Amino acid sequence: MMEISCTNCGCAYPSDGFPYRCLACGGLFDFRIPQPFDPSQVDLSQPGIWRYRYTFGLSPDSEPVSLGEGSTPLLWAEVFERKVAFKCEFLNPSGSFKDRGSAVITAWLKSRGIYEAVEDSSGNAGASFAAYAARAGIKARVFVPESASGPKRRQIEAYGAELVQVPGSRTDVAEAARTVADGGNVYASHAYLPFNLPGYATAAYEIFEQLGNKMPGAIVLPAGQGGLLLGLVRGFDAVRIAVNPIINTPKIIGVQARACAPLWVMFTTGNADAGLVVENHTLAEGVKVRYPLRVDAVIRAVEASHGSMCVVDEDEILPGRDRLARLGFYVEPTSAIVWSALIQTIRDLPDPVVVVLTGSGYKYE
Repeated sequence: MMEISCTNCGCAYPSDGFPYRCLACGGLFDFRIPQPFDPSQVDLSQPGIWRYRYTFGLSPDSEPVSLGEGSTPLLWAEVFERKVAFKCEFLNPSGSFKDRGSAVITAWLKSRGIYEAVEDSSGNAGASFAAYAARAGIKARVFVPESASGPKRRQIEAYGAELVQVPGSRTDVAEAARTVADGGNVYASHAYLPFNLPGYATAAYEIFEQLGNKMPGAIVLPAGQGGLLLGLVRGFDAVRIAVNPIINTPKIIGVQARACAPLWVMFTTGNADAGLVVENHTLAEGVKVRYPLRVDAVIRAVEASHGSMCVVDEDEILPGRDRLARLGFYVEPTSAIVWSALIQTIRDLPDPVVVVLTGSGYKYE
């Protein structure tokens, strides 16, 4: 099993329980070394992401928790006079890429005998966790903003989770969940805990395989906490190390809504002062995160790839969604911010360009 430790003080993750942050200093946990990739260990007899379970850090006797996540298609379309590949993560079982992480984190919970947990979310992570908790027999309590999309709230309840709607901002929701967690509840946080990152890395392995065992030239994707971005970078780095250390990993283009863009602010100014970041209303609710917890790691990953962060104005979001729909991709506004990002960056992106479509249009009303 891969080692997990506090990024601040180095304390190892305990062998029992499920703390969401270091008990010694309050720091974030992460894997000591990136997930390895070994093509010879890919188990083709297993479905979806579970072909790569050797990268998840789970003990060999841990039972998978699965709803058929992963193995999403990579579909090509001509846009802006370029052939671009679209990774259709909105086709995962609950309608978003979050299923890759939820499958792994619920397997971790189950492996430690935990059958009750809380989570907070703008919607997609909560719906995904509720689905996989139901599959694993875990009682879920999910905190969301009162403003969360109606379909996402109904989806959470349909899975049998307790829905807690919190007035105020997305930050207020996170604080409410932490208060409950600090009162003794297990907090299965997709933001604090590192267990979802190897799940997200499986999308990188799939893209590499779908491109004929070749690296993409660039990846364009929405970023809120930046977990998917970080997982993809780690996945591509692991492939590069295993297959051909001299090849380049893809240029990463992370996309945020200007209404709340802390990653873009830090990337462009070098200043992580939250006072420079607003938390205004945006149609792209899934990337509305004022305080991304792994901001330093995300920015380092983008810089190392020679990529960039870009922002999208509100009046660009729905037109982008409509243009994607005309290509056959029905996605929610959060996912649609990639269209404006393509307009801004495609001239400078090396082929092949892969755009990650993160959430289904059925989740928005």
